[in-house]
Amino acid sequence: MAIDIETLQERYYDSCKTHGVLPNKEVLSSLFKAKVKRAQRELTSLVVSLDDLKDVDYQPLLDLLTEIDTSEIEAVDMINRCSCVLNGERVLLLLRAIHEKLRVVDLQDMILGKNFLLDLAQQGLACRVLRLRSSHFRKLNIVGKFFKLNVLNLDFSASLTSFREDCFTCMPNLKFLSLCETRISNLWTTSAALAKLPSLTELRFQNCLCWNASGSCSSSSGRKAHGTLTDSRRYTDGSISNDEVVFDQNLNAEEEDIDIDDINFDQSTLEYSSDDSEVDFSSHHQDFNMVELLPATPSLHEMLDLEYQNALGTSSELASEFRPSLSNSGRMRLFAPKKRISCHSSPICYEKYYREYLIASLPNLKILDNVPIERIDQDRARVIFSEHFEYLPYKRKSRESVVSILHKREIRAKRTHQETSYVSGNSQSSYHRSLSAAKLGSSPWPALHPLSRLGYVARDERRSFRPRQFEYHPSDSSLMVFGTLDGEVVVVNHEAEKIVSYIPSLGAMNSVLGLCWLKHYPSKLIAGSDNGSLRLYDIHQMHQGGVIFEDFEQLTSVHINSTDELFLASGYSKDVALYEINSGRCLQVFANMHREHINVVKFSNHSPSIFATSSFDQDVKLWDLRQKPYQPCYTATSSRGNVMVCFSPDDQYLLVSAVDNEVKQLLAVDGRLHQDFGILATGSSQNYTRSYYMNGRDYVISGSCDENVVRICCAQTGRRLRDISLEGKGSGASMFVQSLRGDPFRDFNMSVLAAYVRPSSNSEIVKINLLTSNEHERVQSSRQSYAFYGVGA
Repeated sequence: MAIDIETLQERYYDSCKTHGVLPNKEVLSSLFKAKVKRAQRELTSLVVSLDDLKDVDYQPLLDLLTEIDTSEIEAVDMINRCSCVLNGERVLLLLRAIHEKLRVVDLQDMILGKNFLLDLAQQGLACRVLRLRSSHFRKLNIVGKFFKLNVLNLDFSASLTSFREDCFTCMPNLKFLSLCETRISNLWTTSAALAKLPSLTELRFQNCLCWNASGSCSSSSGRKAHGTLTDSRRYTDGSISNDEVVFDQNLNAEEEDIDIDDINFDQSTLEYSSDDSEVDFSSHHQDFNMVELLPATPSLHEMLDLEYQNALGTSSELASEFRPSLSNSGRMRLFAPKKRISCHSSPICYEKYYREYLIASLPNLKILDNVPIERIDQDRARVIFSEHFEYLPYKRKSRESVVSILHKREIRAKRTHQETSYVSGNSQSSYHRSLSAAKLGSSPWPALHPLSRLGYVARDERRSFRPRQFEYHPSDSSLMVFGTLDGEVVVVNHEAEKIVSYIPSLGAMNSVLGLCWLKHYPSKLIAGSDNGSLRLYDIHQMHQGGVIFEDFEQLTSVHINSTDELFLASGYSKDVALYEINSGRCLQVFANMHREHINVVKFSNHSPSIFATSSFDQDVKLWDLRQKPYQPCYTATSSRGNVMVCFSPDDQYLLVSAVDNEVKQLLAVDGRLHQDFGILATGSSQNYTRSYYMNGRDYVISGSCDENVVRICCAQTGRRLRDISLEGKGSGASMFVQSLRGDPFRDFNMSVLAAYVRPSSNSEIVKINLLTSNEHERVQSSRQSYAFYGVGA
């Protein structure tokens, strides 16, 4: 027989007496209200306010909650509004004591500690509504049991940037997810993680929709409202119904004022030292509280959307505005506003075609950012997705197994041998692309591996490097060279992660900004530094110091022609210098080739006399040494200063990257525009963008120094294949893309020179393998026991 509330109250008194404390008046008030609800034949719920508890109240309350499962109490809501003196461990014990009758957990702006969040994520909770506003999750990794959870709110979690691959697989009944004003920005990982939620029908990345004609935000007024959580009905299986959690204004006289202002919640400035990659207690806060105008398309569902308001922070004033619009007949009178305002947006909302991408990727979704998804929206989303995004590489429509592709190749090989005929689409190149597409489709979380375990420079000397530039070897797939901010040149076997050759600065070089391998002499390379020093090195004869060329002041770029006879140097000037490699002489300086400094100069891959220059004067020019380059073959102009230019591997195209994500592909023959990749600008004049080819000339990879994203686009169609987000470990470890290169030997592999926002951190070279998942990389790394030594620890 269930324990009645009166007996439960008596036992609470006895526990207080045993522990020598006075009963908490708010706990007694909650028990009294539960008795009132029982008498009125409402769902008998107990509301526990953590704001009103002191440490001395903990043990009697724990004793009370331990008996809830055998009592008449049907549901328990644990609420926090402003402060809590209990530590995270005690709050967890209170939550765990309730077991199956825990309904709403509403914890906001609470500093409960890293262990509280980690334990919650790993062990789970049996509640139906979980609200953790301003939580300190940085990378969401929820693996515990949340089988009953219907509503999850993580609004204002300014540290939250991304999801682990399987973080939502433990929430089969989650229907509503709110992630307003977080730092989530990656469409690909976000949609892949959310696709693991089979019951998800409503999603929010931006909040506070208002329908008044003036456009003012009713939930930002800072007014206070009275109320508590109540229930109207529940399903027979015990799950929450669509209108179970509503704001009950019938108990105003018995409730104290509760501030439900959604606007002024700030992340705590308390700092905790932590290198944990999942939870961040740093004080860094990025404000994404932007406002945008959306089309006014209110529906009946929106106007009646009151079921989650107390748990999700929607203003009760907004709810009360809608209630009078119900006529006596029960029909809703819709008052069409002129506009809708959306605020508290996460950065993902400002990605191009954000709404269409999520609608196409999550077909079961019914409401996105409070706007219902109609059939016409789904049709439009599918069209936009097919026009601007690649579901799989090389225009593949569906995933195919590697075994199936290999089987087809073997069958085709036999037929070709017998028939000696060629059928388009069945070449080795086609099969190779099919295999790459099959492997890439498995996970949007590619393996990111810092090139850090490099061992010793000398027998007893361990060094930490600060890389500034790097290049893959043109013929040896295992080699890479990088130059450092300290003037060192380091050749590494990036597969074995060992140093092959090391050239110290010797006081002759500053930051190494120019590196280029010779193609026909694979042991030689040219290195140039920003103080103008230029040297030719043989990696097998480092002790000889290399061949010294005449200085080119303020150097930023060097490049060798296809025959290894000449190389060019450019820098913070309007001139370009031409050098002869064998003699070591500077043959000529071409003056005033641009109106501003020339950041990058590149020879073509096959013609030894054709080269291109890119300048911050907004022009890219093509030149021919045979025509004495006083006049360019042609000039192509960007809308911003050009950061770099490079030829496609077959010299058919020029890839031009200008400031702030202006990336275009030109026809090399005459400079006509072939493809504008349409990457969204940030508005920063210092957002220097660099782009290179990957998989031959099939794909373009692009990154910018004010962003932590590498974007991958099809070179022929411009469609976006994927974005890769870079995240360092520990609090305040945001990264940005300083440079990047596609691996010339491995499809869908690249390396990125990533620098940290934190000044005390070294930059590092991160290898990215899109054909292997990050989870697989973590498992492999955990099996290895060697220590980190090197490039940007």
